[in-house]
Amino acid sequence: MRLSVIGCGYLGAVHAAAMSSLGHSVVGIDVDESKIEALGRGAAPFFEPGLPELLSQEIATGRLTFSSDIAAAADATVHFVAVGTPQSADGLSADLRFVDAAIDALLPHLTPGDVVVGKSTVPVGTAARLAEKVSATGAVLAWNPEFLREGFAIQDTLTPDRLVYGVAPGDDVAKAALDEVYATPLAGGIPLIVTDYATAELVKVAANAFLATKISFINAMAEVAEVSGADVTSLADAIGHDARIGRRFLNAGVGFGGGCLPKDIRAFQARATELGVGDSVRFLTEVDKINLRRRDRVVDLATELLGGDVTGKRIAVLGLAFKPNSDDIRDSPALDITVRLHEAGAAVVATDPEAVANARRRHPEVGFGTTTEALAGADIVILLTEWSEYRELDPTVVAEATAGRIVIDGRNTLDAARWRAAGWTYRGLGRS
Repeated sequence: MRLSVIGCGYLGAVHAAAMSSLGHSVVGIDVDESKIEALGRGAAPFFEPGLPELLSQEIATGRLTFSSDIAAAADATVHFVAVGTPQSADGLSADLRFVDAAIDALLPHLTPGDVVVGKSTVPVGTAARLAEKVSATGAVLAWNPEFLREGFAIQDTLTPDRLVYGVAPGDDVAKAALDEVYATPLAGGIPLIVTDYATAELVKVAANAFLATKISFINAMAEVAEVSGADVTSLADAIGHDARIGRRFLNAGVGFGGGCLPKDIRAFQARATELGVGDSVRFLTEVDKINLRRRDRVVDLATELLGGDVTGKRIAVLGLAFKPNSDDIRDSPALDITVRLHEAGAAVVATDPEAVANARRRHPEVGFGTTTEALAGADIVILLTEWSEYRELDPTVVAEATAGRIVIDGRNTLDAARWRAAGWTYRGLGRS
């Protein structure tokens, strides 16, 4: 099939390359010419394992091209809209300017029988509104939410847990087109849910709200564990054996961040309030507060362990991205904590395998360096992103570089017994 992907950020670039790998002819379109130039030569403008190799492979086949001209979409019959929906600058709601602009730019290039497929995360009701514009051209609209995990985006695109189509009543054209697009994963047994626009829109935000709630729940238990002497990691192991609960997403720590969960639960609250059912998701306000409190806790704990004042203390921060295998610093707990410690007067040197450049552009006032530079002479070490190279650090070797032997494990991922045996004061969040 001939596909276009409008928006070549994280979602769009991965989707374009993945669809090409399924054998389709794909053009990725974005208004950012520097991004298009980079993608056109196989260079990903962000870190995602395997993406540069996939881009180069598919560009070489001739199936995958990129353009900054929306007219390049005219040859396609299925058009994926994958632009961002950030949080509004003046409130909790989603900013839909980019979605509306993408649809408006695409309209003159649609022909009867074309299918426009929304992949962006949008408030419920958006698809129905956009469908009126699209149908005026003779094309049809479908909504096909994404469920990507950064660090596993290619895998999640090609072999997702499920595929969801939101289509208008009686619209067999959109379903048939999407069935052809996803013929390979569907043949592999991937579950398919065909539903209405509103449900398809709610699937993504409901999934993110549930995951955020689960993470904040275990972090709330960590707060109780810290004052009661309990160990939240053992607690999570115990309740995680219950099949109704499960162990995944029950890792207490500094909380969630990134470009999806925080802004999506806030936008969900805003939209529910607009619909008159704000009380139904009022609990998400507390979910958000619990999540943000964990950042406060790390700053407070570092201050406590350094004698009540971090001024002039050298702090090694390990990790800046909101999660490992990513260079994404959007709403990153690690970067937020780093900046707070710097503003409190600490001599912070932060490091990350991939996110230093992004963090330095955002906060040039903070000190950044390699792992060796961060550890050198540090009074305290704080692990905030659980990259494998940090989990595997030898505490005896680290002690040879640092001035102090205090470590805060912000992700509860280090071997506490091993670090204590090496002479370190070890503190995890929610652990005795």
